[in-house]
Amino acid sequence: MMARATIYVGCTVPQLLRGAQSRIFPSHSPLGVLRHSAFCYCTGNGTIKSKRKMDHLERTANNFRQEVITQAKVCGITNESETVKRLRLAIANKDFTFKAGQWVDFFIPGVSVVGGFSICSSPGLLEREGILELAVKHTAHPPAHWIHTECTLDSEVALRVGDLHGYQEGKGNRHKLGTAKLYYSAKNTSELLFKKNILGLMKAFPGKILCCFHVTQQRSQICKELQPHITEGRISEKDLEKHVSNDTSWYICGPPPMIESISKLLTNIGVPRNCVFFEKWW
Repeated sequence: MMARATIYVGCTVPQLLRGAQSRIFPSHSPLGVLRHSAFCYCTGNGTIKSKRKMDHLERTANNFRQEVITQAKVCGITNESETVKRLRLAIANKDFTFKAGQWVDFFIPGVSVVGGFSICSSPGLLEREGILELAVKHTAHPPAHWIHTECTLDSEVALRVGDLHGYQEGKGNRHKLGTAKLYYSAKNTSELLFKKNILGLMKAFPGKILCCFHVTQQRSQICKELQPHITEGRISEKDLEKHVSNDTSWYICGPPPMIESISKLLTNIGVPRNCVFFEKWW
């Protein structure tokens, strides 16, 4: 067995939280073995093609989905930041399951456009409490707009899990627990979602989970708890080059221009393109 390191670079963090809470870090985790149609490898020049005008169902038409569509009721709405709401959904269907790294098709009565959102809670929360959580940024996209302007407690929606890959355990793919290093960039500290959760994970798994927060437009004073972990400015080549090795997997999450920029940077510092993964459905 061998240990591997995992580097997460991005503007959103649900994969780290789900994977850490489920204690899934190795490259052969469900995140790492998702179908190639769900995670894009970097192209030779480190670029991707973004089809911004396609809707969620068109972009993910070739992706595997569970057959079941499950009813859900909104049981909690909180503001994670000025632009992001966390939605808590009660799931009554005991057969509804997901794995760390998956997303859901989000069906809203009266809204013709189907949303696609990453799940930001762990499978364990669903098993224990029947609760699933989404973190949704405010945009003009109809499903996101509905969540921010019309959604209320007890609103009813429907969900379908996408991207389930038939991962077979126990076939020589086991690894020792490696390390996970997160480079997390936002405009300011108020937009660093789940920062308290991340700090908690760092304390719970010292030396195994590490994080460096980056802020690009900070105007107010940074609190003492965050100061040791904050770097002002964008994620740079200097930040990432120290982690290049044959045993490191890289996951990028963020808007298309950010993914393109980071994927080019990784190519420049010698990261093999088959070690770099990012979500395609933007």
